[in-house]
Amino acid sequence: MAITYPTGFKRAIIVATAISAAIMELIDTTIVNVALNQMAGSLGATIEDIAWVVTSYAIANVIIIPMTGFLAEYFGRKNYYLTSIVIFTIASYFCGQSTDLWELVFWRFIQGVGGGALLSTSQAIIFDAFPPEKRGIASGIFAMGIIMGPTFGPVLGGIIVEDYHWANIFLVNIPVGILAAVLTMLYIDKKEGEGQKKDQIKIDYIGIILLMVGIGSLQFMLEKGESEDWFESRLIVMIAITATIGMVGFIWRELTTDHPVVDLRVMAKGTLGVTTIFSFVAGIGLFTAMFVYPVMVQRINGYTPTMTGLSLLWPTLIGVFMMPIVGRRLSAGASPLPFIITGILFMIAFGFYAGTFDDNTSQWQFFPAHMMRVIGISLLQLPLTNQAVAGLTPKEYPNAIAINNMIRQLGGAFGVALANNFVAIRYAQHRSDLVANLYEGNPLLTQRLQAMGGATMRAYRMLELAVDKQAYLLSYLDTFRVVGLFFILILPLTIVLRQKKKKSAEEIAAAAAAMAEAH
Repeated sequence: MAITYPTGFKRAIIVATAISAAIMELIDTTIVNVALNQMAGSLGATIEDIAWVVTSYAIANVIIIPMTGFLAEYFGRKNYYLTSIVIFTIASYFCGQSTDLWELVFWRFIQGVGGGALLSTSQAIIFDAFPPEKRGIASGIFAMGIIMGPTFGPVLGGIIVEDYHWANIFLVNIPVGILAAVLTMLYIDKKEGEGQKKDQIKIDYIGIILLMVGIGSLQFMLEKGESEDWFESRLIVMIAITATIGMVGFIWRELTTDHPVVDLRVMAKGTLGVTTIFSFVAGIGLFTAMFVYPVMVQRINGYTPTMTGLSLLWPTLIGVFMMPIVGRRLSAGASPLPFIITGILFMIAFGFYAGTFDDNTSQWQFFPAHMMRVIGISLLQLPLTNQAVAGLTPKEYPNAIAINNMIRQLGGAFGVALANNFVAIRYAQHRSDLVANLYEGNPLLTQRLQAMGGATMRAYRMLELAVDKQAYLLSYLDTFRVVGLFFILILPLTIVLRQKKKKSAEEIAAAAAAMAEAH
């Protein structure tokens, strides 16, 4: 039986619906970064605790992304997609209404549960709206959409936070979500046999629970370890034990059950196992940079949220042009390895160049570093997805890509926790080093006090604030250098990555379909 594809107005509505849902999810991964200072002040939280607003969303994504294919098959793709939009929209409303940090963190987690399905399922829906010979166009349309979200998210967030209230960065999702839900009900059709095989599908409840317990406990330990004095704290010891049981149990369960929710056995094939190391570090680089930079320039350089967003906008536009070029080269049969190596080198350059900033650095002086970061990530994202399936059969592609994406999100959550802990440790060290120079008789100290009007309480208070500011600045710069160091450590591993052989037309089509289902 011939397959019929939507045309004209209906296809345009399907594409617009899927892209709007994907952009809504992507904007929310970046829009909060420029608002963290304002959230912390409004909710009476520290920057360290407000990081949970970012990581709770990432943790939910880590849990949901590898299960998206299974859930879509069990409930039916349209039902699952519509439910995810509704969950995301409702959670966005409650995020905007939150008056307490942990209330906001809870609803951000729920929002991440809904958002985890939007990106991959939106791509699959667009992919299915076009016949095979036009799916290159479909991929291009979707690629432009997924670039727009992260590009304009910080700018939109900056404008909203500066002119209105931070809660509105979540409330803007509501009309988009309602429209997407209505259009999904009216225009997106069910696939043949969709959601009709529930009796044949066994749910791996134990695997799902172990994944949630393991990831959640691990992230809590990483976030709170420094403030709780790590394993001197009985709480951290208990959480560490729980995380170990959860993660080891999850791995054992998925390797031994006949119906795993995430088939980890595929990691032993091809180069997926080593590729996940690169994806993990790529997640660290992306999320850490996007967390530390807005906090630093607003606390140290005095940037407004809008200035912060605009400083991220211009270099990010480079990705709009680079991603399609990289995608076309890979589709033409180019090896992903040169792209990966070059991307790593750009990320190393970013980390160490960003470590040279000071409290007087202007927006345009930040531009070269951001340009290096955008080029690096653009050269890594698609090639790593491509490398993840090297040596696998087309049937194994969806699961491999889902695992690779899960690991990247996990790297992002780990990166934010690492940044929080590392900044706290380095701040204490830098402050101690700076204070050691404030001794009586130091000519520079005497000169500074005279410039402040003499050795008064006001002058000493100003001096203390200056020391704090400098200690934090040095800590943030150290964090950028650590990002560069991570990429230096994985550079030698490129020797074990596989040079891609020329694929047949059938394999290329299977890979494209897999990316649509599990991107």
